[in-house]
Amino acid sequence: MPLDYAGAALGAAFGEGFADFRVVVKYVVDRARLFKPILKRLESTLDRLVPTVIEIGRLSEQLTLPEVETRSLIEHMKKGENLVRKCSKIPWWNYLFKVYYSPKLKELEDEIVRFCQVDLQVHNTRNGLRTLETVISISKRMGSFRVVETPTGSSHGVAGPQDLIVGLDMPIKELKTLLLKKEVQLLLLTAPGGCGKTTLAKMLCQDEEIKGTFKENILFVTVSKTPNVKLIVQNLFNYKSLWLGFQFQSDEDAIDNLPQLLNNIGPDPILLILDDVWLGSESLLEKFKFDIPDYKILVTSRTAFPRFEFTYHLKPLNDGDAMTLFRHSASLKEGSSYIPPEEDIKKIVRGCAGFPLVLKVIGGSLCRQKAEVWHSRLMNWSDGQFFFNSDTVLLDQLQNSIEFPDDKVIFKNCFMDLGSFPEDQRIPAAAFIDMWAELYELDEDGIQAIANLQELTNRNLASLVMSRKDASEVNNYYNEDFVTQHDILRELAMYQGSQGLREQRQRLIINISKNNPPKWWTEQKQQLFNARLLSISTDEFFLSNWCNIQAPKVEVLVLNFQTQNYALPEFTEKMDELKVLIINSYGFFHSEISNFQLLGSLPNLKRIRLEKVSISSLYKTYVPLKTVKKISLFMCNIGKAFENCTIQVSDALPNLTEINIDYCNDLEEFPIGLCDIAPLKKFNITNCHKLFALPEEIGKLVNLEVLRLRSCTDLSELPDSIRSLHKLSILDISDCLSIMKLPKHIGEMCNLKELNMKGCLRLRTQFPESIMDLEQLKLVVCDEERAKLWDPIKEILSNLEVLVAEKDINLNWLPK
Repeated sequence: MPLDYAGAALGAAFGEGFADFRVVVKYVVDRARLFKPILKRLESTLDRLVPTVIEIGRLSEQLTLPEVETRSLIEHMKKGENLVRKCSKIPWWNYLFKVYYSPKLKELEDEIVRFCQVDLQVHNTRNGLRTLETVISISKRMGSFRVVETPTGSSHGVAGPQDLIVGLDMPIKELKTLLLKKEVQLLLLTAPGGCGKTTLAKMLCQDEEIKGTFKENILFVTVSKTPNVKLIVQNLFNYKSLWLGFQFQSDEDAIDNLPQLLNNIGPDPILLILDDVWLGSESLLEKFKFDIPDYKILVTSRTAFPRFEFTYHLKPLNDGDAMTLFRHSASLKEGSSYIPPEEDIKKIVRGCAGFPLVLKVIGGSLCRQKAEVWHSRLMNWSDGQFFFNSDTVLLDQLQNSIEFPDDKVIFKNCFMDLGSFPEDQRIPAAAFIDMWAELYELDEDGIQAIANLQELTNRNLASLVMSRKDASEVNNYYNEDFVTQHDILRELAMYQGSQGLREQRQRLIINISKNNPPKWWTEQKQQLFNARLLSISTDEFFLSNWCNIQAPKVEVLVLNFQTQNYALPEFTEKMDELKVLIINSYGFFHSEISNFQLLGSLPNLKRIRLEKVSISSLYKTYVPLKTVKKISLFMCNIGKAFENCTIQVSDALPNLTEINIDYCNDLEEFPIGLCDIAPLKKFNITNCHKLFALPEEIGKLVNLEVLRLRSCTDLSELPDSIRSLHKLSILDISDCLSIMKLPKHIGEMCNLKELNMKGCLRLRTQFPESIMDLEQLKLVVCDEERAKLWDPIKEILSNLEVLVAEKDINLNWLPK
């Protein structure tokens, strides 16, 4: 890099001496093996000082340079040049000379750095205009980025948490244990906004064991939504006084220089904390990973970045800790002007659902308020109003958690749709597959819907639980998977969906408590709504006294109730655009439903999902559902419902292509009437433990492509007529404990590609000879014992993969 030697003679002499010295060091560094480490460091130091030296030359006429120190330094550089030349001639094996010359080289490096970063900077401050210009420039470049902090006890101390801290004793132990594991270099600390991630990270900095391990080498940086890599690195250099005024040319230049800093800040281990990293910045985290001994990175984020192996999920506070924090925030102590009844306090704390931020904000808003204010807030909240309606501070704090770019707006819509189901309930993932396939035109198999749920899970806005890994990962079966959501996040979803005029909203979510519908619903005038999604939830006191509304554009109707007798709303009959009907009974007993005949007039109804409903009651007033393509029955009482219809099932459901029957405990015999539905492509009967036999008529389903009989533990065999299912590509008999043999003519299922037989413990005999004819079979999932039976077959079917399923022991699959 050329130097500008114009200006005062002293400045020119300094620049010339520096340039000559730098050239010699670069020439010798690879030739003096004995001194290579210290010469490499000296070379790097000189490279980083080039801009400073250029600045000296440019400002030589304007600045009064420290003449005595500058002349002395010039002499040092000349001597250093001779010293480096001597080092290049010393044999590599002569360690006596290394002991003699190494301290001299280190002293020379320190003298140069001290002059450029201390003496020169002191004299530069005399130039007021230059200082002002620098300050303004730095201020503009810093933007919203905060300066690097280090642990309390140094001049750059991280401020510890200032407010009362509760419920973090166990998390700090668990986080610390995980962080200090040898194999962990990058640890992600994740939770929804307002759960205390930053507080926990700052507590970690104050922990005696952490301070004892990392000493002064704990670096804490708060990252903005649009992080600037150059500024992060510049701040880190500034922390160790290895940079003052140095300008990196690019992000890559900054990252390239960062290992030099990390290697030189001392022999102790290093902990870099990157706080509040936003979605889209995961690639930034990769840039800070280096192969440096005892170097660790802790990242806090609202997003659970799936690419990182080690993650700690911070959970909300338990009831006791939440109560303590709320009482403190609301100043509920002796001498307070008003202390509400204990039950009222518990109601509010339960509503805050363990979020420290919510507890502090709501508690603070009620601090030292009179009794009337407390009563008013409780009345509003009990009437279904949101916390966010009465506290904009809380809304501002959590709102940015659901900010999505324009090309990802579907995720925000999906998030708001989660509010369509009651709180504290497990929501079947299959329900969202049905909803979103119609609302957002996602794929029928649910792959895109599950991807959206996974994205919300990564953002800590929901939690997708895969109950059986072998089911969902092998053949995209999601009927046993479910979604949960924190109450505060559900309330946030409902609040977001409730904005704007009620008549113009895309989703209308109605909660009716104690048979008291909202006032606007009981008005005499007919109201026209444009919502595409309508959700109505009622409690055990509801009497099915429906008010009349007009919602002709509704495509998805979700009905959640707790009563044992339930009537479909009369206005359902006029929902000509309705495509998806989801009915969920959350009561203790199965529910009887009336008015089912209203569905017969709907021209676009495609999907029906019923949970905990007595199906036999539906067929007392059964009507043809000619447009329905998919029916899902979960935990329903089926009995002999399909056999007692007034019309043939095939006439009632002439276009049905998929049926799912799950956890229907009274199902003992396969519904023969369903075997007459020629268009049927997918048939899933799972977790029906009393089902003991399949009829021979199943062979009539010649268009069937998928047959799942998972966990039908009493099913003893497959009928030989299954040989007629020439289009069947997936057969799942996993965990069918009673099956002892495969059908003799199974080889005639010429299109079979996947066979899941994991957990068929009584299937021990050799397979029928015809199995060699399954030329299209590509994947078999089984356990180790069954895998041995496939060994001779793999020699014939060369393209066959036999996958031994890992043992997945959990209780996720149990109904709540």
